[in-house]
Amino acid sequence: MDEQESWPVLMARAQAGDQTAYNQLLHALVPVIRALARKKIYDDALTEDVVQEALITVHHVRHTYDPARPFMPWLAAIVRARAVDALRKNGRHLRWEVQDDEADAAVASHEPAAEQEEVLEQALHQLPLRQREMVEMVHLRELSLAEAALQHNLSVSAVKSLLHRALLNLRRLGGKDRERS
Repeated sequence: MDEQESWPVLMARAQAGDQTAYNQLLHALVPVIRALARKKIYDDALTEDVVQEALITVHHVRHTYDPARPFMPWLAAIVRARAVDALRKNGRHLRWEVQDDEADAAVASHEPAAEQEEVLEQALHQLPLRQREMVEMVHLRELSLAEAALQHNLSVSAVKSLLHRALLNLRRLGGKDRERS
């Protein structure tokens, strides 16, 4: 019997309480989970985090597996979900930087950073209070939509709507400044 063909049997035994079968299954799954995660994630440390999260999820949802059904689609769905979660969480904190000396020089000569911050600050203060709060929370403090909604006792939809209106207003305000220059 092929190793992958034994996984449904091992999982069924694990569901029945066979700890040896469960340990054998988890050890066999680690390289497979790692390979699946690497298809989505190129960072080794993040890949290892996904492997661990996927193993924890397999442990928590092992009762949902039906041994009469194929094992790999069930496992792949778990790994895919954990990879997406990791990328979303990590993406909020990553900053992609490209070194472009000419662009840096053009920006530096055009408008100093302090002046840019002042322009942004002035534009934010022209927004209605709730719109400004949502921009500050989600875009400047990097809170999730759900976190911002919870802090202001709003629905996620309401936060999205406020952000949309705020960004439209900021674009409109930015256009007026360019027309004056």
